Amino acid sequence: MIDIQQLRDHPEAFKASQRARGGDESLVDEILAADSARRSALTAFEEARAEQKAFGKKVAQEKDTEAKAALVAQAKTLSDSVKALQAESDEADFAFEALVAKLPNLIIDGVPPGGEEDSVELRREGTPRDFSAEGFEPQDHLALGESLRAIDTQRGAKVSGARFHYLTGFGARLELALLTMAMDTAEAAGFIPVITPTLVKPEIMAGTGFLGEHADEVYRLEADDLFLVGTSEVALAGYYKDEIIDLTDGPIRFGGWSSCYRREAGSYGRDTRGIIRVHQFQKVEMFSYVPVEQAEDEHQRMLALQEDMLARCELPYRVIDIAAGDLGDSAARKYDCEAWVPTQDTYRELTSTSNCTTFQARRLKIRERGADGTRPVATLNGTMANTRWLVPLLENHQQADGTVRIPAALQPYLGGMTAYGPDGPVRA
Repeated sequence: MIDIQQLRDHPEAFKASQRARGGDESLVDEILAADSARRSALTAFEEARAEQKAFGKKVAQEKDTEAKAALVAQAKTLSDSVKALQAESDEADFAFEALVAKLPNLIIDGVPPGGEEDSVELRREGTPRDFSAEGFEPQDHLALGESLRAIDTQRGAKVSGARFHYLTGFGARLELALLTMAMDTAEAAGFIPVITPTLVKPEIMAGTGFLGEHADEVYRLEADDLFLVGTSEVALAGYYKDEIIDLTDGPIRFGGWSSCYRREAGSYGRDTRGIIRVHQFQKVEMFSYVPVEQAEDEHQRMLALQEDMLARCELPYRVIDIAAGDLGDSAARKYDCEAWVPTQDTYRELTSTSNCTTFQARRLKIRERGADGTRPVATLNGTMANTRWLVPLLENHQQADGTVRIPAALQPYLGGMTAYGPDGPVRA
């Protein structure tokens, strides 16, 4: 939800944001009209209710029986009018809330306008390997995973259906090592480790903005009216719902570890091989509550931590400033880091970090107390690592003999293992 006073004062900024997103800018005018109607209806109701209260005192003070009977009849008519005005006010408020819930967050100045193809590459780090110069053809991550008995998609499909998998042996150990290193990195940067619930109530899912245009991506358990999260961001955003939090000592930062679930609706036929696009995966997610003035600095801080993780995993990558039309409803700006995948000859997304400004906090009623009272906080989120990282890790670090080299930073998390091959672990 947006700041309605800001919308009243600067409607053109919101219209420009809608244009950049490829959205309907007339929605802004509809919201303003609904806002005016609800305020008029509320004023009429409150004035009538005040008149009713004053008239009630007059009735109570009347001593003459006949006069009092007449006043009581008038009071009944006035009461009916007040009820009708209250119903009109409630209806106008409902209409306003329904409209304003459709308006995405106001984008930050400088976000590229347009759709996915209009996102802007900010920089590249690292140099992709030239496998031809090394004299061998790289295998894709699934072929490697199967040869190392690390990934089993066939049995995953047998047990759970398409886009499910097992990680076994080295695959399971590699994922645990990666996520543990991610959690250690987050904790060293001031993020409190949290194991989050993966089922949440509808108001939490809606409050984070995940029940908008991408609601078809979310799994719902109808019998329990609960949703499976696609990221621990959802549970972490809901942690302080309806609370006033203290940020006088600095931002509150959480590092959430959870299983994540996504229906991958609309992605039929895309990335069906391997574990790039799956229904269930593991992820470590950063989440911060900060004063509004610190949000953009916190966003850069999260991005720097993501880049540090990629560098320590020795992966070539690039940073993308995501175009407005490819942002989720809650994000005012988002950066993606994409790692090089040799067998696809392209970069693929590994991390995202979003500045949601006060959008989620307004919906979830999360505020901080300051000298001038309370106000909404800003929330931000960012991936530290997830299951998809195994794709570039396996492909970029494969060797001609079928082994996979372990980046130095990950070796302590794998008992000093320097590589893993068809014959098992290799140690220095």
